[in-house]
Amino acid sequence: MNAGIDAARDAGSPAGAPVPRRRLGPGGPEVPVFALGSWNIWDRMEAEDRRALIARAVEAGAGFFDVAYYNMGPHAEASRTDLLFGEALRELGLPRSAIQLCGKLWLWEYPQTGFAEQMRVSLDRLGAGRGGPESFDTVVVGDFMGEIDIPQVVRDVQAEIDRGSFASWGVNNWPAQALQLALETAAREGVTPPSFAQLKYGLVRRSMAEGEFYGGWFEDGTLALQASDAFEGGILVGKLAPTRKIGADVGDIRERIVAAYPEVERIAAGYGASPAQLGLAFCLANPATANVLFGASSVRQFDDNLGAIELLERVGAAELRAATAALWLDREVRADGVWSP
Repeated sequence: MNAGIDAARDAGSPAGAPVPRRRLGPGGPEVPVFALGSWNIWDRMEAEDRRALIARAVEAGAGFFDVAYYNMGPHAEASRTDLLFGEALRELGLPRSAIQLCGKLWLWEYPQTGFAEQMRVSLDRLGAGRGGPESFDTVVVGDFMGEIDIPQVVRDVQAEIDRGSFASWGVNNWPAQALQLALETAAREGVTPPSFAQLKYGLVRRSMAEGEFYGGWFEDGTLALQASDAFEGGILVGKLAPTRKIGADVGDIRERIVAAYPEVERIAAGYGASPAQLGLAFCLANPATANVLFGASSVRQFDDNLGAIELLERVGAAELRAATAALWLDREVRADGVWSP
């Protein structure tokens, strides 16, 4: 049995639930190792299916939801996914204590659109004041390009923490130098530092999370890893020609990823597992991983993903990493975060 998973379960997984929990970095909340993301998810299913999936995640002890208003920078698409999620939450009538919410603060139009305004809009869209959540548990401060006043970002995040908008925060695809400045600013000014980093991480993309920059912070416990895009927009679960918008192809390796899918399928089958289970188990085999964000559009897909926990327990982290070593395809991609996310 994998010691990390076993210890995490003993640390406080809800009674009877299959999903263990880990801490989302120093000062962060204890969270389930599985989390449902929001981009192009809730708007891909009918209302009944949305409610069923949310209820099943909560029942399984994986009621952690990454939810954002996608309407800035490259995500200026006026997405309705957060509106639909908020509507489903209110229809289910779940107590706030049954779920954990991770919001987004975008830097694409910052500081012109400040964090207080972004929080107001995001919570209003989720139904604040109308039976919806009045705060997030944590937030991710999102991608950016160009020059950003990082010390001011840290101070503005703290202002929202003081306001009660959320209690902790992390970063998404920041250049390593910017994150180092944020950590130094928080220490110098006695304010809340980022406790986790949300990064592309999985079977084929490992360089940023395991490289010399972020890897050091994960190894010494400064940060926890929140793995995202582990399925490469569905490619690594067999959807080899996605028709929906998916994440950026950092390093221009997507053709190689498509070509590698048969090997993913072969390795998974050798363990009696699905490709999705293999991909999630790989992420959890890294002790730095607090949780993995994935998209699911049905209870059936979600339940299949749960099998990753058993796979990791049965096979063990070392063997999984050895069996999938050749799938690391971004070894030559810059690992300091200085690229467009």
